[in-house]
Amino acid sequence: MREGASIGQTYAMTNRPHYLQFDAATSRARIGPHNAEFYQDPYAAYAFFHEACPAFYWEEFGMWCFAGFDDVNRLLRDRTLGRENPDGPPAPQKSGEPRGHIVAFDGVEAHSLLEREPPVHTRLRTLVNRAFVSRQVERLRPQIETLANRLIDGFEHQGTVDLLPAFATPIPVMIIADMLGIDHAMGPKLLEWSHDMVAMYMHGRTLETELKANKAALEFSNFIRSESRSRIGTDRDDLLTLLATAGADGQRLSEDELISTAILLLNAGHEATVHQLGNGVKSILQSGLNPAELFQSDASSVATVEECIRFDAPLHMFTRYLYQPLELANGVVIAAGQQIGLLLGAANRDPRSFAEHSQFKSDRTDQKNTSFGAGIHFCIGAPLARLEMQIAMKVLFNRLPNLRLAQQPCYRDSYHFHGLESLVLRWD
Repeated sequence: MREGASIGQTYAMTNRPHYLQFDAATSRARIGPHNAEFYQDPYAAYAFFHEACPAFYWEEFGMWCFAGFDDVNRLLRDRTLGRENPDGPPAPQKSGEPRGHIVAFDGVEAHSLLEREPPVHTRLRTLVNRAFVSRQVERLRPQIETLANRLIDGFEHQGTVDLLPAFATPIPVMIIADMLGIDHAMGPKLLEWSHDMVAMYMHGRTLETELKANKAALEFSNFIRSESRSRIGTDRDDLLTLLATAGADGQRLSEDELISTAILLLNAGHEATVHQLGNGVKSILQSGLNPAELFQSDASSVATVEECIRFDAPLHMFTRYLYQPLELANGVVIAAGQQIGLLLGAANRDPRSFAEHSQFKSDRTDQKNTSFGAGIHFCIGAPLARLEMQIAMKVLFNRLPNLRLAQQPCYRDSYHFHGLESLVLRWD
């Protein structure tokens, strides 16, 4: 045990949230992911673990979890861990029941860039990456700004709005649809498919959840297959056509890989950004800072967005499989083949890595975060997400300088995706 740990642990135990059960002797904890006090403010539990035990076994998830910034950052980059199940995809059900009822969902997962490791991951990422490098994404700046202004034109006269459906959701959905060359009219259906599939990653999923996800995966796959086949022999300049024809060293995406990649880009291209836009606007309005000053220049806009990403991240847990045993500081050895949880939202509030870690400070000199991951699985859409947030929030606060909260925002019951149910705002 590190020097002073017992003092810190004693302090932490006296500040343990009442809904959190913790056995200091075994470092095992019980926290109900659906407990409203927890998902409304997970940072109180994270503060406890930072002091008491940055690596702990989370009973409800059945895995060891890591809360410290240095640990999370290091393990995200460690090549002795990865996303692929060493037993082979798809991961078996703990109950041992067959997965035939989610064969379409498993089929999408089996070819997903997010779920593969080298050499397959290297090939897929190389084929996709050129569309998301910063210089390519920067070309979208005028389009994002025009869209943000057009959306505000639609509700500015109302004096009040729920920002999530009116602004935060359509921006990333329309931009990624435009990039892929998909009609905006498909937006509602894309959202429905995405929500149904993403629900599979939530704690405590049910048979109904699985059936809806499988149906969504099947319909989504058929749509992308039809769209991609219609591009054959055309000279269309969109990402789906690029993916259908892209090659590196003579290699191309198979149709299954193309479908999985397009679905991943559509799902990941809006889910996190929607939540981060909502969380970011809430954080700014509750910070007491002047939004006009935060977005007065491109440099200040960048700094503000980076603090939004650190302060209240949209993704709080990312899992990895161990390919080698991992020994913890307390002597516990986690066996190869087990999953671990990397708590991104907790890492971003680590008091050992951030001064005034619980304060929103756009001018902080220790700015860093794990919100987009790290290593070979660093979010491929990070440059696009950052640009969308910088432009969307700058336009929003410039157009509506008297923006304020109309009611206390509440988070959804959706740990480990951390986003608001609604964000109702007012202005004069």
